[in-house]
Amino acid sequence: MLRSRPHFLRTNLAVYPAPLSVLTFALLVSLAGCNQPPVHQQESTIVSANPGTLVVNTAAAEFRLLPSGYLQASLLRDGQKWTLDDPPANTNADYPVIAGRETGDFVLDLDHANVSATSGRLGSRGKRIEVSGKSSSLPALEKTFVVEVYDDFPNFALSTVSYKNVGSADIPLDRVVMQQHILNASLQDHAALPYAMWSFHGSSEAWGKDDVMQIGPKFTRANPMQTMMHNDENQTGGGIPVVAFWTGTVGEAIGHAETVPLRLSLPVNTLASGQVNANITLDANTRLQPGQVYTTPLTFVSVFHGDFYEPLSLYSKMLQVRGLSLAHPTDADYQANWCGWGYEMDFTPKQMLGTIPKLQQLGLRWATLDAGWFKSRGDWEPRTDTFPDDSLQKVVKAYHDAGIHLTLWWIPLVVEDGHGKDILNHRPYQLSNVVKQHPDWLILDEKGNPVRATADLGALCPAIPEVKQYYKQLTERFIRDWDFDGHKLDFSYTVPACYNPKHHHKSPNESIEAVGDVYKIILETTRALKPDSVTQACPCGTPPSLAWLPYIDQAVTADPVGSRQVRLRTKMYKALLGPQAAVYGDHVELTEVQLSNTLHEVDKGRDFASEIGVGAVLGTKFTWPDYGPKFKIVELTPEKEAHWKKWIDIYQAKMLSRGEFLDLYTYGYDSPEAYAIAKDGRMYYAFYAPDKLKPWHGEIELRGLAPGRYQVTDYEIGKQLGLVDAQSPKLRVEFSQHLLLEVSSVAERSRR
Repeated sequence: MLRSRPHFLRTNLAVYPAPLSVLTFALLVSLAGCNQPPVHQQESTIVSANPGTLVVNTAAAEFRLLPSGYLQASLLRDGQKWTLDDPPANTNADYPVIAGRETGDFVLDLDHANVSATSGRLGSRGKRIEVSGKSSSLPALEKTFVVEVYDDFPNFALSTVSYKNVGSADIPLDRVVMQQHILNASLQDHAALPYAMWSFHGSSEAWGKDDVMQIGPKFTRANPMQTMMHNDENQTGGGIPVVAFWTGTVGEAIGHAETVPLRLSLPVNTLASGQVNANITLDANTRLQPGQVYTTPLTFVSVFHGDFYEPLSLYSKMLQVRGLSLAHPTDADYQANWCGWGYEMDFTPKQMLGTIPKLQQLGLRWATLDAGWFKSRGDWEPRTDTFPDDSLQKVVKAYHDAGIHLTLWWIPLVVEDGHGKDILNHRPYQLSNVVKQHPDWLILDEKGNPVRATADLGALCPAIPEVKQYYKQLTERFIRDWDFDGHKLDFSYTVPACYNPKHHHKSPNESIEAVGDVYKIILETTRALKPDSVTQACPCGTPPSLAWLPYIDQAVTADPVGSRQVRLRTKMYKALLGPQAAVYGDHVELTEVQLSNTLHEVDKGRDFASEIGVGAVLGTKFTWPDYGPKFKIVELTPEKEAHWKKWIDIYQAKMLSRGEFLDLYTYGYDSPEAYAIAKDGRMYYAFYAPDKLKPWHGEIELRGLAPGRYQVTDYEIGKQLGLVDAQSPKLRVEFSQHLLLEVSSVAERSRR
């Protein structure tokens, strides 16, 4: 992975090829066209100057740069221009906060804007525009705005802003605001309220909080990224640095475009006017000396049609072009999984071994040995009261002898450091051996105290080589020595910034940037030992982290609170990791959750259709046989066993998790909620009723069909529902909760 580390403070501006003014550039292009032979790939990005505006047109979008620095983005579709951007007069989209005061009165000199070739970040064809401006209230600070638009990413505009101290005194730079956009849904639908739009928020902000939300009149969300959030007993943190907004006609997204995780926020709130304000805010906390330049990270704005899938997919493709490589799933990643978490923390070898016959009867060939097997987090050695001697290895062997693979639950980077309390069994944390032996490995805060990471634990600093080597050795122990077949890496968030003076960090954020290095070591070491393995990371209750996302081969919907989160998080991961990504739907029992807090919940779900229909990998955590009242909720009773067997057989027969997820329906605007998957020459559709307690009836549209006639079958019950033609692929149906359809070509069926 290419790790582009942004340099925010420097003494001189970067040197670029000599730029051209807009008019000179246009003239030279015209002259070059008269004297040069025709080229096969002509650039489609065009820059033009209108009074008081610079306009960049691509094959799919228009970006208008205003003197205030606001970059208004519009989608070009069906011969029309669509936008949510509604900039008030003289509103700066990028501005600094100096000594507690917002300095938003910069005016860009668009008449002297310079146009040149792009930097090549996203391809060779496109345009780079550089324009400078000054503030009337702070003339000692000069602003330079750079925007790049690429032919290969016509819906996408990259930008950076530089602030240069041209005065003689220091300037205290508190923070910078980037990509501020004022959004208004009524621009395209005059009957709609300005905030009438749906949104996606990539922050790992709170366990169980929805990632996809409808904006309301008093909406507000901070969206911190790569920050430990101490909002309950289960601290979260990490995130995908994107927020997106959409209506039925157009959407817009902003985010940062660096390939390393950054501590910043993407706050969103509804204004008194009803418009929606979104921006990117980064704490600078520096003094800009005379002659110095502060440059913001690379950010983007994109426009699209559809829901959050489109901008997240585009964001992922952009990062891959910039050097980020995603891990490809193994065959193992698509196998249905039973997890031992139903037995909770104090499970025994007897319980794990006693479940094997039922797993065999149900046709399950992968399982997970979950939390509670260890003495101390950080050391990761077996408990002597439940797993004495080599009993853990004997459990692994018994599963292998039964034809079942087994993955191991653990948490990278955290350690018991003698502080805090175990949130699961309420005992004080002990002092792990790794901390006793290597106290200098700990992440320390600004006061020199051990930081509190997730679950109130301490943390080892991933930026130092000794810690990376330690996790390589741990991985070898689990996979080579104990013979596990992969990992369930839980509580996968971020770590706090490290101020340990013995680590000699250039920046405290080096610990955050290095989180991915440890996950990369785990993945690569595991695959070298067992190529057909599973490496899963679970950011419990939240979206994943940019830091480790490239270094897993199985995503997970991460402790969803109900069926809706299972479906939407599967769609999120299919966008980020690719339409054929392996996404574990987590325990089906989580499709219906009664939740008082993250530590007291009743999981009684059985909605397999919300996993199978969207292409997720099936999962369950049932207990068997009867172990008493403590496990009654998840016990596999004879009645439940018939239900489980039915859906496991459907999953194994269709394996839609290996199909190609198609983004054909817009969440929030297409009703009923719908999904489509292409596999083995057939199309599979899943529809979900808005109210699971009420039957839905009406007309559905089977999008994405090639020309021809098709047989439609309800594959849950094996019932044929009739024929449709691709010219008008609509069908009247009535269903309760869900409808799962297989659509096959009549011509193909006749050939068979």
